[in-house]
Amino acid sequence: MIAFNRPVITGNETHYIQDAMVKGKLSGDGFYTKKCSEWFEKKYDVKKTLLTTSCTHALEMAALLINVKEGDEVIMPSYTFVSTANAFALRGAKIIFVDIRPDTMNIDEMRIENAITDRTVAIVPVHYAGVACEMDVIMKLAEKYGLFVIEDAAQGVMSTYKGRPLGAIGHLGCYSFHETKNYNSGEGGALLINDERFVERAEILREKGTNRSRFFRGQVDKYSWVDIGSSYLPSDINAAFLYAQLEQAEEINQNRLESWEYYYQGLVGLAETGKIEIPFIPEESIHNAHMFYIKTRDVVERTDLINYLLKYDIQTVFHYVPLHSSEAGQQYGRMSGEDQFTTTESERLVRLPLYYGLKKEDVERVIEYIQKYYQ
Repeated sequence: MIAFNRPVITGNETHYIQDAMVKGKLSGDGFYTKKCSEWFEKKYDVKKTLLTTSCTHALEMAALLINVKEGDEVIMPSYTFVSTANAFALRGAKIIFVDIRPDTMNIDEMRIENAITDRTVAIVPVHYAGVACEMDVIMKLAEKYGLFVIEDAAQGVMSTYKGRPLGAIGHLGCYSFHETKNYNSGEGGALLINDERFVERAEILREKGTNRSRFFRGQVDKYSWVDIGSSYLPSDINAAFLYAQLEQAEEINQNRLESWEYYYQGLVGLAETGKIEIPFIPEESIHNAHMFYIKTRDVVERTDLINYLLKYDIQTVFHYVPLHSSEAGQQYGRMSGEDQFTTTESERLVRLPLYYGLKKEDVERVIEYIQKYYQ
C-alpha cells in the first residue's frame, strides 16, 4: 500500500526525548521548547514564538489576544479546517465566509472588502497547501479598516510570500505540527507574534492567566492570576521530537519538493489535454510542497478515481467540506456574497500521497495509474 501520509521521523527524535528526560524538565518551556522557539525567532525574525499544544490552541490564543467578543465578525474562507472558525466562534464572533480563488484555493482577496462591516475585527487568511494568499492586498485592507490579520499558516512552514515567511506577515501567525504536517510533534502548534504589543499578554494567556513567565525571569517576586487564560504549553517531550525535525528542515523541504516536482512533470500532460487540473503556484509564492492535488471533472469522477486507485493499493483522499454548508457553519457564520467556487472546486480535489521519504518509484506508480484511469 502506498500510504497517503507517513509522519516525519528523522532519527534524532528518540535521542532528544531521552535527553529531555535526563534534563528533568518535561512540562512546558523546557530546554527543547526554548530551542524550537529560538529556531523560529531567528529564522523568521519574529518578535516572539510560543509553542502550543496545537494550531487550534494557537488560533484560540490569537482570538483572545485581539479581544474577540460577542457580536464581532471575523472574515475567513469557508474552505478550511474547522479550527479556523471554532477559535473565533468560541469567543462569540460571527464567522463571515468569503469565496475562494479556483487557482490557489485561497481566499479571494478581491471579495474581502465587500464582506467588511462596522463589526469586523479581523481577517484570517488560510494559506492552503502552503501556497501564500495575496498578503499585500489583505494587509492594506486591514490597515484601511483598522483590522487585525491572523494568518492560519498551519500548512505553511518554510513557505514564503515575496520573500517573507508565511505566518510572519500578519499581526499573528499560527502553525501546526500535527503528524500530517511537513514537520510534526505528533500534536502541536505555534503562535508567531509579529506585533510587540501582544507579547507579554500572550505569555500570560498561555500560562493559565498567570504572570508565571515574568516570575521565572525574576521580573516579579511571586506570580498570581492576572488575566484569563488556559494551559496552552506543550510538553518538552513534544518539543524534543519537533526539534529533531527543525534541525533537518531544509533537507525535509527539499525532499518533499522533489516528490512534488515528479508529480507535476508526470501529470502536466493530462492537465494540458484538459483531463485534470494541477496546482498553480503564483510567481510571488515559494511553496513547501505540503501537498500535491489534482482536480477531476466533478465529485462523481473524484469518487470513482479514489476507488480506482485504492484497488491498486494507492491511498488518496479528498479534503475539507466547506464550512458554510455545515450545520455549525450555518449556526455560527454566514457566506458573504456568492459561493461561486468554494463548493464546486472542493468537490473536485483529490490529494495524492506526499511525505518525507516517499520513494520515486511510488510517485511513478501513482502517476502511472492516474494516467491509466484517464486512458
